Amino acid sequence: MTDITVRTTGTAVREKGRLRSVLGWAAIAAAVVVFALIISALSFGAPDSRDGLDPESAKDSGTLALAELLRDQGVEITVARTRGDAQAAISDDTTLVMADPYALSDDAVRELIEPANHTVLLSSASRILRLLDLGENAAPPVAEALAAGCDVPEFANIGTVRPDRFFAPADGVTGCFSDDGAAGLLIDDRAGIRTVMIEGASLFSNEHLAENGNAALGLALLGQTGHVVWYVPSLADTDIEAQTPDTLASLTPPWVTPAILLLLLAGIVAGIARGQRFGPLVTETLPVTVRASETMHGRARLTAKAGDAAHAAAALRDGSLRRLATRLGLTARSTPVEVADAASDRLRIPRGSLHDLLAGPLPANDSELVDTARRLAELETAVDSAVHVERNTQ
Repeated sequence: MTDITVRTTGTAVREKGRLRSVLGWAAIAAAVVVFALIISALSFGAPDSRDGLDPESAKDSGTLALAELLRDQGVEITVARTRGDAQAAISDDTTLVMADPYALSDDAVRELIEPANHTVLLSSASRILRLLDLGENAAPPVAEALAAGCDVPEFANIGTVRPDRFFAPADGVTGCFSDDGAAGLLIDDRAGIRTVMIEGASLFSNEHLAENGNAALGLALLGQTGHVVWYVPSLADTDIEAQTPDTLASLTPPWVTPAILLLLLAGIVAGIARGQRFGPLVTETLPVTVRASETMHGRARLTAKAGDAAHAAAALRDGSLRRLATRLGLTARSTPVEVADAASDRLRIPRGSLHDLLAGPLPANDSELVDTARRLAELETAVDSAVHVERNTQ
């Protein structure tokens, strides 16, 4: 069998080495960047309430659209981002509006809402329910779109809304938009002042304000006075001492951060050492001789691994056709049908008997491949015997 010779030039070796070096450094740089991004995400994972229910945000979760509707109705809106500014802006004809004041202590919440005669909480929290004794959380009813269903005049023409959270009202607290004892809105008038709670993160957002009666409900809740003080809670306004947002450094032992930095430095040093390990490239002409048998076995293993029975059968059939054509005295350009007919004549069997074997469909699975290989081997043996006998009788 003919040997196959592969020659690789020194220039190709250099170019291949440079490409590997560049790809290696690019992989190291990408790993460092990804690692830094992960650390940053873990370290600065504190919640950001700037957009949610923010009257100055035009994003989907903001409430700028509701604020503009109130201004169109002649309501003055004061946006306060500290509780000090909020308390200073509250007067007799004022509605205090805010989301869940998660950053404030219980005492700070009471102090904030104490001077307001009308307070609207646009997002619910179990702590506020307990603190203001408004009720408890409740399972949502079967019905999704609900009418007000309570004796509150400003809700008469709202229509239906789809509350996101439901409550079981405490004694003396009015529940609106309710069904089966679960209310989507709570109104507390027990102390001569009004406190309203509703989960409005979706209802009053810019994205969903135009749905159902959401806009009408927002105007009914916030438009009862001529002045709205809209307090936007944030961690920067917290009064809870000795408590900071959780970061990677606060959640792990002190030795973890130095260990991570040390591992990062070790990875960089290892990358540099690996890149310089083999020294400069050497130009060398490398004539490499690959045995034909090695190539044959390699292709056979690839075909077996791929499970390509048809490809393997085509290779076996092609070899048998070439050997049969030589033994039968045919040219290398003879078609499979011509070889099959010549073999049939030599074996003295009807023509067409060997067409399926030498020119028919290829096998589709391993069992058919084994049968085809066996029949090809038997055919070559039979033709060899017939030719040998014919030569001996001449």
